[in-house]
Amino acid sequence: MEKFIGLDLGTTTVGIATSDSLGISHGRENFRFEKGNYKKALKRVSEYIDEELINNIVIGLPLQLDRQEGERCASVRRFITDLLILKPKITVYYFDESFTTIEARERLHEAGLKEKKIKEIIDMVSAEIILEDFLRSKSYDKK
Repeated sequence: MEKFIGLDLGTTTVGIATSDSLGISHGRENFRFEKGNYKKALKRVSEYIDEELINNIVIGLPLQLDRQEGERCASVRRFITDLLILKPKITVYYFDESFTTIEARERLHEAGLKEKKIKEIIDMVSAEIILEDFLRSKSYDKK
């Protein structure tokens, strides 16, 4: 199975997860950057792609409750447009990330983690869930 990277892009963090040869996702990093400093996040994601020899990215698309794309989706799409300038051979898949943060928080609470630790890693776990759900769905809706 091809290797994938999963991303959950926020305004101050990007959660990163990768899949292994069995198609199992693993949280890797919760990279923090100054609010809105997407260039720093872009640099880190680009470095990670090089380090892990990644060809496929799954990024969470934060759809609104009415399933429409809002400003957060536009931000994600701009990030990917900039990433593709740096890494034009990467294949990108957008995947609905609705409720992944809620699921991540529930998983971490069940694991007995304190709120401070949850805040430190929640986007990484969200990226892991996005990638898990994508790989499970087999609906690789490339855009």
